[in-house]
Amino acid sequence: MIFYPDAYFKDLKEITVEFLNKNNIKALILDLDNTLIDYERNMPEGTIEWVNELKKNGIKLYIVTNTNKKKKVETISKKLNIEYIYFAKKPLKMGLLKAQKRLQERPENIAVIGDQLFTDVLGGNRCKMFTILTDPIAERDILITKIKRPIENYLKKKYFEKMNKGGVMDNNR
Repeated sequence: MIFYPDAYFKDLKEITVEFLNKNNIKALILDLDNTLIDYERNMPEGTIEWVNELKKNGIKLYIVTNTNKKKKVETISKKLNIEYIYFAKKPLKMGLLKAQKRLQERPENIAVIGDQLFTDVLGGNRCKMFTILTDPIAERDILITKIKRPIENYLKKKYFEKMNKGGVMDNNR
């Protein structure tokens, strides 16, 4: 299903270099809100170290976010020393494809990481990229995300049921 990720991790920092190498991932496109920072713009402890470890191991990183708050993205971008695209309008392809071009990697060598099925996972799957779903950092969301969360939670429940039965995900690629 196009809404299902290729992989799931509770926390962004659980994603290891070994996992990425095993899946032939050379670059990551990271969501911002509730993936890298919470609603109050706090970054979880250990995020900077996680980013630095990935960079040290040759993993390229790019932030692609739907927020239209340039200053917010710029602040995190500078803190992590990662380039960004804001107001990307995921699940539309344009922002993700622009990041792919700048990363200079094939889609199958890029993982899109985020906390939402209807933006991050759907957008990444539409671009034929590897998709990784994480749990949101915090429960507080913007209004549109609050509206979508119950539907996403239903789909996540179905995804977990399938995975717990040993099912293989088919994103119809």
